[in-house]
Amino acid sequence: MGIVAGLVLYAVIWFLVLFVVLPIRLETQGDRGDVTPGTPASAPANLNMGRKARLVTVISAAIWVVVATVILSGVISVRDIDWFGRMGPPAAEG
Repeated sequence: MGIVAGLVLYAVIWFLVLFVVLPIRLETQGDRGDVTPGTPASAPANLNMGRKARLVTVISAAIWVVVATVILSGVISVRDIDWFGRMGPPAAEG
């Protein structure tokens, strides 16, 4: 895995974790009963995005280390997930 592939993998993991973390402990304006005119009641009352971004970064880094280690070690390869046999038999070693 090259540097660019590692960065792309981290970005994908970061956004996936972000979408999981965003709704955690979300308090909407409707929940508080204080809806700002012109916004829907489902709008966040206090998103605290900076804290969530830091949390997502830490969690993503931990997940990325695990995934990158598995990929680089060769424990799981592309051939392991080729369920339909479209890659053909592996080349003979030697």
